[in-house]
Amino acid sequence: MQLPGFEYLEPRNLDEALDMLGEHGAEGAVLAGGTDLIVRMKQRLQTPRFLLSLKHLNELDYIREDTGCLLIGAATPLARIIDDANVRARLPAFHTAVSAIGARSIQHVRGTLGGNLCQDNRCRFYNQSAFFRSTRQACHKAGGTICYAREGSDRCRSTCQSDGAPALMALGAAVTLRGAGSERTIPVKELYTAVGDAPLSLHSSELLTEISIPLPGPGVGSAYRRLTFRAAIDYPLVSAAAYVRLGDGHIDEARIVVGAIGSGPLFLVTASNGLQGKQSTDEKALSAAAGMAGSSAGAFIVDNLNADMEYRTAMIPVLVSRALRGALAAAGA
Repeated sequence: MQLPGFEYLEPRNLDEALDMLGEHGAEGAVLAGGTDLIVRMKQRLQTPRFLLSLKHLNELDYIREDTGCLLIGAATPLARIIDDANVRARLPAFHTAVSAIGARSIQHVRGTLGGNLCQDNRCRFYNQSAFFRSTRQACHKAGGTICYAREGSDRCRSTCQSDGAPALMALGAAVTLRGAGSERTIPVKELYTAVGDAPLSLHSSELLTEISIPLPGPGVGSAYRRLTFRAAIDYPLVSAAAYVRLGDGHIDEARIVVGAIGSGPLFLVTASNGLQGKQSTDEKALSAAAGMAGSSAGAFIVDNLNADMEYRTAMIPVLVSRALRGALAAAGA
C-alpha cells in the first residue's frame, strides 16, 4: 500500500516545530518514530496534508533526575529508557511496560515514549484497509453512526492499547504539553479522554514534550503485567499495572490500573482503596481486590480486538493479582 500525498515539514528545533504545529496542526500529524502513524496512513485511516517530523529535535531526547522525579523527553528512544539505571532499579512497572513495546530493533531505531502514549485507539473493525472498510457502513470512529464492537452503541468503543500509559498512571506520572506560547503539565490520566474517536486531550497545536515520573522511596513497589498472543511486536489484549506503598507491614496506598480494556486506561479507585490498611500478606484482601477489579473493568470490555471477549474478561483479575503481587515483592525488596 502506498502513502497518500502530503507536505513534509522538517523543523530544526522545538520552537520552530511548535510554530509549524500552530500553523498546520489542524491539518497535520506529528511523525516521531512512525511505527503506528505510517501504517495508518497507508490504510487511509489518516490522510494529513502536512507531516511534521521530530527527527532533528534532539532537545526532546534526554533522561535526567530533578527534584525527586525522573524527567524523560518525549522523543527519547525506548532502548535508552530500558537501559537507564534509575528505570531498571526504581521503576519496575515502567521498565516492564517499555520493554514490551515493539521489539528491540524498533526500540533502538524508531520507537519513542511520546509516540506510545499518543498513539490512536484501535479496533479490529476500524484498523483495516480502505477496501475492507468500503464494504460496510462507516463506524463512529470513521465519522459514521454505528459501532460494530457493541451493537446499538451511541459512541466509538475503540480501545487504548498503550503499554506505557497504565504503568505511568499507576506511578502518578505527569506529562508536559507545549504549544507556541503555551505550556501545561497534567497527570497522565488527564491525557486520556475515554472517548474512542477523540482519545487524547492534546490540542492540535500542542506537542507532548516531557514525561515526569516521581521516583519512589523505600517501601514502594510497582509491577506491570500484560496478555498478548506473541512475546514481541504485539499490542496487549489486557494489561494491569499496580503500585503499592507499605508502612509497618500494612498497605498505606495502592493504585490499580487496567489497560487495553476501554477507550482509555482505567484507574480502579474502589479496588485500590480497598487495600488501604490491609496487611501486605493478606491473601484474602489481595484476591478480593483482584476480583473487584475484574468486575469493575469487565463492564467496559467489548468485542473489538482479535481475541475472545470472555477470555479477556476472565484474565483481568488474573493480571491484576499478578501485578499486585509483583508490586508487593518489589516493595519488600
